[in-house]
Amino acid sequence: MELIDKLSILADAAKYDVSCASSGAPKRSSEGKGGLGSTNGMGICHSYTPDGRCVSLLKILLTNFCLYDCQYCVNRRSSNVPRARFNPEEVVRLTLDFYRRNYVSGLFLSSGIIRSADYTMEQLVAVARSLREDHEFRGYIHLKTIPDADPRLIEQAGQYADRLSVNVELPTGESLKVLAPEKQLITIHQAMDTIHQGQQAVAGEARAPKFTPAGQSTQMIIGADTTDDSTILRSAESLYGNFKLRRVYYSAFSPIPDSPNSVPLAPPPLLREHRLYQADFLLRGYGYQADELLKGPGNLALDIDPKLAWALEHRDLFPLDLNRAEPAMIARIPGIGIRTTKRIVELRRQRRIRYADLARLRCVLAKAKPFVVTADYHPPQGDSSSQSLRMAMVERPQPQQLGLWG
Repeated sequence: MELIDKLSILADAAKYDVSCASSGAPKRSSEGKGGLGSTNGMGICHSYTPDGRCVSLLKILLTNFCLYDCQYCVNRRSSNVPRARFNPEEVVRLTLDFYRRNYVSGLFLSSGIIRSADYTMEQLVAVARSLREDHEFRGYIHLKTIPDADPRLIEQAGQYADRLSVNVELPTGESLKVLAPEKQLITIHQAMDTIHQGQQAVAGEARAPKFTPAGQSTQMIIGADTTDDSTILRSAESLYGNFKLRRVYYSAFSPIPDSPNSVPLAPPPLLREHRLYQADFLLRGYGYQADELLKGPGNLALDIDPKLAWALEHRDLFPLDLNRAEPAMIARIPGIGIRTTKRIVELRRQRRIRYADLARLRCVLAKAKPFVVTADYHPPQGDSSSQSLRMAMVERPQPQQLGLWG
């Protein structure tokens, strides 16, 4: 098979994995003189810079042949799709050729399982080793880790890759047993722990060799089983706490050709994926707990974002006086983010906060107005019940791409 034909098949086969952003990667170009490629702090794979430029990775599979028969995967053993396989030298050549043509800034490489987990992981490591050592490539490299592989191979991968990821795919062991019987949640967690221990071993050591300096990530598929958002968020919270993951990515299940009856024939609402990303951001950046966002079993609301939903559930805490409130609580006001909270705190050291200041600080006043008190403003005493506010703030469908907060 011609190389271009392999690329067509294996690039298409890799599109379902979304855990490939590169934010947080250091600049390897500062490591001595020479070398090929560089990274930047903007995030690479399918990301956009502030001036609108798209920067991306070469995102491919080493092969879409696979010993496993995961029911949600287009590359499962029983799937009737065209198959192809690169050898490590071909992946190295493609990466360097694409970089020199300014098509990509780095490589995201995953693979189906061939021969064995160890053999597959050896092939992935061989690609990264060749790029780093033979070609002095200093661009971004993200390798997908094979959970059942020998921990020593995962440790080798961490020495070459900027980021490693181990896809948990489904948030419960019960779902894995049904839809991915060859996989076990315990081995996935063990692989994550191997990466975490490798990071801990070099933490604080200025002269220690780098080990996955951009951290590790994972992906959960949403809607392939009946798992609710409450369970998904608690699973994500546990992964962040136990293995210090940089990110958990969420991917709405997409029906695949010749889907088996064990998975849905229709995708979940894409807005559900969006709400999970918003809730995840609250876990990582705002100090929320999963059980604050969803107290019991169930899914996040689709008509309002989870931060607003929490504020409406806690109307007794609002409105907050911005001249007196603790910064952590100000950040929980809908329409006010972490950066704006810091600016409010800095400004009130100089003078009292007034309502006009909120517009200058770029607060989303339509959301924040019912929840704040300033030196010259207090919300009216009319119908400010949670239900009436919710009806007023329901997000209307927009014919455009969703932003982080709708």
